[in-house]
Amino acid sequence: MSKKQFFLGIILASLIGGVVALAGASYLTKQNAATNFTEKQESSLVNYLNNEKFTVPDGLNFVAAAEMVTPAVVHVKSTISVAQGQRRGADPFEEFFGFRMPDRGQAPREGMSSGSGVIISADGYIVTNNHVIENATRIDISLEDNTRYSARVIGTDPTTDLALLKIEAEGLPYVRFGDSDKVLVGQWVLAVGNPFDLTSTVTAGIISAKARNIGVLRNVENNLQIESFLQTDAVVNPGNSGGALVNLAGELIGINTAIASRTGTFNGYAFAIPTSIVKKVMDDLLEFGAVQRGLLGVQIRDVNLMDEETIQNIGVNRGVYIIDVNEGSGGEEAGLKSGDVIIGIDGVETFNVAKLQEMVARKRPGDKVEVKYLRKGKEQTASATLRNIAGDTKIVRKELPKRVTFEGVVFEDVKADIKNRLKLQGGAAIISVDNESWKKAGAKVGFIVTSVIGSDGRYRISNADDMTNVLSDNKGEEVVILGVYPNGQEYYFEVKVE
Repeated sequence: MSKKQFFLGIILASLIGGVVALAGASYLTKQNAATNFTEKQESSLVNYLNNEKFTVPDGLNFVAAAEMVTPAVVHVKSTISVAQGQRRGADPFEEFFGFRMPDRGQAPREGMSSGSGVIISADGYIVTNNHVIENATRIDISLEDNTRYSARVIGTDPTTDLALLKIEAEGLPYVRFGDSDKVLVGQWVLAVGNPFDLTSTVTAGIISAKARNIGVLRNVENNLQIESFLQTDAVVNPGNSGGALVNLAGELIGINTAIASRTGTFNGYAFAIPTSIVKKVMDDLLEFGAVQRGLLGVQIRDVNLMDEETIQNIGVNRGVYIIDVNEGSGGEEAGLKSGDVIIGIDGVETFNVAKLQEMVARKRPGDKVEVKYLRKGKEQTASATLRNIAGDTKIVRKELPKRVTFEGVVFEDVKADIKNRLKLQGGAAIISVDNESWKKAGAKVGFIVTSVIGSDGRYRISNADDMTNVLSDNKGEEVVILGVYPNGQEYYFEVKVE
């Protein structure tokens, strides 16, 4: 069976469990020598095994952790336009203006995508998976108490499958960041999310492995994807994407992202993005609007995936083999060469590609890393300055698109990635519609206006300012609004500008 068949996709994790005291007691009895329990804790375990009233030992309180985290894990519902069949509309403007109106398709029906998110600040910042909100025209957030908000996207990073959202609220419950570096294999964790739209679901398990690369993010943005997942056996299912993986102190240690499955539902293993990556990506999106990726500039592969002859020649069974070094890169400047085997970054062992990428992904262009490597069996170190994909050390800032409001309709400059995907020169995207005339005319959130036909002719729309200027010039008149939906469906509607 191929890896593609085994990993059916990015469909996430959750919990159904609650308190798993029985499993906890059994496990801890076996691990007693390694956990340094107090006499009181040991007595509690003995009492349980003797069928007496059991008290959960300190540090093994599933209930307290669940109570802390559940209010801060939200339900994320994304509205996505789905294309329908084409139809030809009546076009009275064609003969008058001397050009043919485009075929008008039906306004796309609205599909729904559902997942989870984690509030990370009291003023409404939420982290979720990029695939939960990708191509969404509207994002609705529901809290545990069913309070609802509309969210806006601060930034996304497909290379890690993370997104940062914002709702306008204050005094919200939030989850504190924990240190995923301190997570141990065998450690108890809880997964919290909304599987199958079952809100505020909690399940428990252990960390099964660290630094897993399962190949679900391949072929995104110049193959710069980062996969260094925490693996857990806590039950997670579709709908838990973007939910919280926490330790028993109620600290966030990962964002649930994928499951290993032959059926599309939980088959025993789930994967979460560690907070070592999550926090850095969130900080970048908040400060710069885009993730700052520092690159070592080497082409690499796990040693154990090399051919047998190469493994014998280098004399080690694990590590990260350098296939090639990019010209002008930080790796070349540091003296790294093809055939070297990287075994550590900044004092942390990196015996596979996933761990190496995780360590480098924490850095920004211009940062230095200490690289420990083997060359012909001899251990060496080098200091490398990371560069961005352009080959320099500059920080790239991404300005948020400008928004303007006209008669209750909010327009926004079209984002660059959408313009590139749809091959547009410009446009003004409808962000919200609080105007009954526009709603009845067919205006929907997500629609991108590319031109407007008024009494004086056709106006090309390059940005949101163009849109409000044209509408202001045509007050009291009926105009035709032409454009396209994010899925490529062309559409137009007629509306009177009040």
